[in-house]
Amino acid sequence: MPREEFDLTDEIALIARLKDGESAASRHLVDMHLDRLVSYAYRMLNDMAEAEDVAQETFVRLWRNLDSWRPERPLLHWLQRVTHNLCIDRLRKRKPVSIDSVPDLVHQGFSPATNVYREELGASIEAAIQELPDRQRSAILLCHQEGYSNIETAEIMEISVEAVESLLARGRRSLREQLAQLRQELEGDL
Repeated sequence: MPREEFDLTDEIALIARLKDGESAASRHLVDMHLDRLVSYAYRMLNDMAEAEDVAQETFVRLWRNLDSWRPERPLLHWLQRVTHNLCIDRLRKRKPVSIDSVPDLVHQGFSPATNVYREELGASIEAAIQELPDRQRSAILLCHQEGYSNIETAEIMEISVEAVESLLARGRRSLREQLAQLRQELEGDL
């Protein structure tokens, strides 16, 4: 998913309007970023209700900490970092998630057999991602699904670029190992 680019001058004006208590500015900010934050939180937590709670808490923290945002950086990075940290906090507190809880995805326009195959493939990949340690999963999701660069991911995760690269390498290696059997099955079907 390609990232949207936001004009920092627009964000500075938006934050100024927020500080003045303008409700339209709040609605605009939520409209701009809510779906992306919920989507990321859902992929981290695999629970839509929790993802929505995390996104809501992210905005509450923004309202409470408007002065901590630095105008030289995109606001989305600040929001993503808060969302990331809230997800990690929740993951540390919860019990392991059952693979059976991975949602079924129905793909329109394909034969029923293809739909079943794609659902199984998606579930296998999602389960493998969910099995990664929290920080590896975060790095993989931010870089490969959110489209952030390693530098942006490092900023969001509040770690060095080298640490992101290490997390990505370990995460990819682990996914390759976890999905090796699936690859053999796929190659056998070709």
